[in-house]
Amino acid sequence: MAVAARKSKAPAQSRAATKPAKARSGSEGALSNTPSFTREEDLHAYREMLLIRRFEEKAGQMYGMGLIGGFCHLYIGQEAVVIGMQMASKDGDQVITGYRDHGHMLACGMESRGVMAELTGRRGGYSHGKGGSMHMFSREKNFYGGHGIVGAQVALGTGLAFADWYRGDNSVSMTYFGDGAANQGQVYESFNMAQLWKLPVVFVIENNRYAMGTAVTRASAQTDFSRRGISFNIPGEQVDGMDVRAVREAGLRAIEHARSGKGPYILEMQTYRYRGHSMSDPAKYRSKDEVQRMREEHDPIEQVRARLIRDFKIGEDELKAIDAKVREIVNDAAEFATHDPEPDPSELYTDILLEAARG
Repeated sequence: MAVAARKSKAPAQSRAATKPAKARSGSEGALSNTPSFTREEDLHAYREMLLIRRFEEKAGQMYGMGLIGGFCHLYIGQEAVVIGMQMASKDGDQVITGYRDHGHMLACGMESRGVMAELTGRRGGYSHGKGGSMHMFSREKNFYGGHGIVGAQVALGTGLAFADWYRGDNSVSMTYFGDGAANQGQVYESFNMAQLWKLPVVFVIENNRYAMGTAVTRASAQTDFSRRGISFNIPGEQVDGMDVRAVREAGLRAIEHARSGKGPYILEMQTYRYRGHSMSDPAKYRSKDEVQRMREEHDPIEQVRARLIRDFKIGEDELKAIDAKVREIVNDAAEFATHDPEPDPSELYTDILLEAARG
């Protein structure tokens, strides 16, 4: 059964919710203040984060069934980061990220069917079944990948910002990478150029504490990632990446800084992934108690759910109806991806060369 396309546009921001908080530099290391959301904003955040959660759960199931091959990195637990940032962005702003990218695609408004079809290698996927989990793009939605090489997207995201600056189109590049990628050399080359040219880029470091499987305390000499831009005079701050309100508030500050011509900004999102680095990772480097504690005390979706019930008196039946609608969208995407044909062999020879337009 076909399901109507969802509306991904965030509700209008209220004056109370967008009242600016004092920005902090990385040297202070303080977490952002937490503003309030309106009923509509909390409902929007709940639906969007729940879609990512249910989609990733389904993708994990399909991987276990052998319907998805190759690498598959799930975003479960980190949903508040990309949804909060999208709520702070404007039309025309770009997103680029690494290989844990399904959540970013959905947050940008890419259709669940197309994303799931790409995961299963079908012709209806965003890269016509040739890219898989890590290599999907949508220029229409200003999503520029999904990149499998650790840290590569940082230089590319800086290039997007250079294009924005060159064209003068008032857009901002939101460039996501993890705590592991933060130690890559090209990251600092990008920092230097971005600040030198005052490029409109927000570097969003999704610090989920374990990179590929090593705790940040064992891999990073400086574990306050918001300070990584100090030598380049790039301001930064730490943010509670499990609270969508804190993310949106910090995102508003950072994006406005970049959009106003002041150059790059660093946001360290302190978040947590519930699953392993990829589907093949048993995650034995951390305890089950630690994961369970994060789920019970800091889950980004449950925080919003509790507020909707407590502050806005939304009943369980309405929340269950939202969940049912989200599951319908995800199940429809899985059904489509399971039965969509594989790409024709002739697709091997497409999208290789870009021919110049002829007059």
